[in-house]
Amino acid sequence: MKMWRSVRRGEERYIFPFQETADIMINSALLYELAVLKPLILPLLEAVPEEDAYFPEVNRQKKFLKYFVEMDPEVIPSNSILREFIGGSSFA
Repeated sequence: MKMWRSVRRGEERYIFPFQETADIMINSALLYELAVLKPLILPLLEAVPEEDAYFPEVNRQKKFLKYFVEMDPEVIPSNSILREFIGGSSFA
């Protein structure tokens, strides 16, 4: 979370202004992405103490994740791009 502003600044500076001039754009978002990531993310969010400066954002994210039913990561194919984030990729 400490790096989020820097990541967004980089996107705004180096990606968004040029994306329309690219020869091809690939949207790799998956409809079930958050359902798969939820059981992996929640323990990390739960570990953040209330005294932490990022706790309000953590709390907001936990509330947001309540809207998603968890999906077992084991059902994700080994050649899915999502495996880059959850492990078990056939490309590793």
